[in-house]
Amino acid sequence: MRSLDVAVVVYPGSNCDRDMFYALELSGFRPRFVGLKGELRGYPVIAVPGGFSYGDYLRPGAVAAREEISHRIREEAERGALVLGVCNGFQILVEMGLLPGALLQNEDGLFSCRWVDLLVEDASTPFTRCYRPGQRISLPIANGFGRYYRGGGDVRVVMRYVHDVNGSEEGIAAVANEAGNVLGMMPHPERACEEILGGTDGIALFRSMMEHLSSLL
Repeated sequence: MRSLDVAVVVYPGSNCDRDMFYALELSGFRPRFVGLKGELRGYPVIAVPGGFSYGDYLRPGAVAAREEISHRIREEAERGALVLGVCNGFQILVEMGLLPGALLQNEDGLFSCRWVDLLVEDASTPFTRCYRPGQRISLPIANGFGRYYRGGGDVRVVMRYVHDVNGSEEGIAAVANEAGNVLGMMPHPERACEEILGGTDGIALFRSMMEHLSSLL
């Protein structure tokens, strides 16, 4: 069934692509790695994983956002495909203009790698339908430029940090586009899908996508 296929886009410097692949496969999807010259047409889900694309030169995600494959991501997003960007993937989607705001250096200037508590603000998106509004979950973060700045514009907030972890404006940890089919988040749900990893609160995000796609059949 084509609806189970997921494209995991790999940029030079991506390092969470295998984590993403595993979490998707664990959730019943058929993930496929797609490189810079790959084709995305027909994939109902596109995942843009974390890492340090192009070494984070200029700004994290700035170079990757200008690659040919990024223009194809935009085309598929406009056609209604689900697009999930995690950590560096979130930065790339923001640099592409698919999501509003900016990701700035953490307020303390340090790289932060730890588990954090989050509140699910919007449980109506295709990525969060398996969560409850206001549900408190725990996911790991690993970033140096994770401080979200909304810039005064309208933002569809999906998750917020319970405590201040990097100086993000209004504690914003995840945002979606107005249509709800593009989600960017700094925490890593793909690293919270099995108890052996420290928790399973991330698996509901992938199951949410599966339920959403199944509802369309």
